[in-house]
Amino acid sequence: MDYPSKVLAKAVDEISGLPGIGRKTALRLALHLLKQPNSRAVSLGNSLINLVNEIKYCKECHNFSDFDICEICSSPKRNDELICIVEDVRDVIAIENTGKYTGKYLILGGKISPMEGVGPNQLNIPSIERKLNSGKVREFIFALSATMEGDTTAYYIYKKFKSFNVNFSSIARGISVGDELEYADEISLGRSIINRLPYNEKD
Repeated sequence: MDYPSKVLAKAVDEISGLPGIGRKTALRLALHLLKQPNSRAVSLGNSLINLVNEIKYCKECHNFSDFDICEICSSPKRNDELICIVEDVRDVIAIENTGKYTGKYLILGGKISPMEGVGPNQLNIPSIERKLNSGKVREFIFALSATMEGDTTAYYIYKKFKSFNVNFSSIARGISVGDELEYADEISLGRSIINRLPYNEKD
């Protein structure tokens, strides 16, 4: 597609590089921005620059945060004995939206997937051992996607740390097999947290 401006073409190239956005949609977004006051585009640009330059990873759970320790981990109202293990930040947001969970989290940063070249060393699994060594944790909840990779990840973690004096549980399968957690409706996800089941090697 030919564009009347190289500047416009560059903007379309960058926008279309985002997930789920094709070149036609990128062009529509770029033209929309050009119709807005300059301050709108400047505000958007500054927010994106701040996103990559200022956002932090929580030292406790690896969640995105404005501070070294996120608001969930620093909250005295959250249960230190209960840790929910999830794949990424989107899962934390989904669970928090249910309003049914009062513990804390640990974000793995993905799941074990040999096909994609992701092994245990690429995940935040050492953080699990640090939490175990703190002596505070009494239960880990696996809230991983109901896929082969999610089950493999849960099984690996369980085998690695089952000798510790801690309970492992898994959210109830109110989530369909093969589903990603972030797409589950809030009611099903909330019930899955409340009705979690003890985890064992046969799960």
